[in-house]
Amino acid sequence: METMVRKFQQKYKRAKDEMGRWDEFQSRLLSQFGNASSIIERLEVLREAKNYGAIRCVPGIRQAVLGKQMEALEMIFCSMRVTMKEFHSVIMSLDKIARDGSQLLKGGSGPTTRQMRLRVGIWPSLADCLDGLKSIHEMYQSEYLLKSSVVSSLTCKCSASDIVALRQLLVDQPNIPNDEVQSIFDIIFAEEIC
Repeated sequence: METMVRKFQQKYKRAKDEMGRWDEFQSRLLSQFGNASSIIERLEVLREAKNYGAIRCVPGIRQAVLGKQMEALEMIFCSMRVTMKEFHSVIMSLDKIARDGSQLLKGGSGPTTRQMRLRVGIWPSLADCLDGLKSIHEMYQSEYLLKSSVVSSLTCKCSASDIVALRQLLVDQPNIPNDEVQSIFDIIFAEEIC
């Protein structure tokens, strides 16, 4: 059993690395979202000729400025799509880690139901190890689906209040309760603390 738990610990270390990548992508997405939001909020002002003051008499100035802003916005949207693909790669990795954990238990004769629930000292049960990997994958997958929805909802027609609400959804990561994720890691790495 100790050997199996140690193998699960390796899988958890890989999962933790993937979660670190997720955090990097989260920071990048928030920055991209902030940049896109700024442009979207600016578009409303730039659409009105009265806001151009003395330069409004320059032929085509409004269209040129709006065009440049729309180009910049499209580039940011493209960058956000790339970031979402990177989030998806984390989800795929977490899924593979969870599936590998299941395969680890199916190899050979496989443990019995009783052995799956057995705890020896501070070691977690094999069921705890497997359930934790599955829970981490499910939480991050749910968050990915929410982020995808938020990113696809951000358009140049969003109101300021919509943007604030969408940004809050991205910042909060409501489907990933940090204390729950940490408690999963605490269970698996308990013997390293002692």
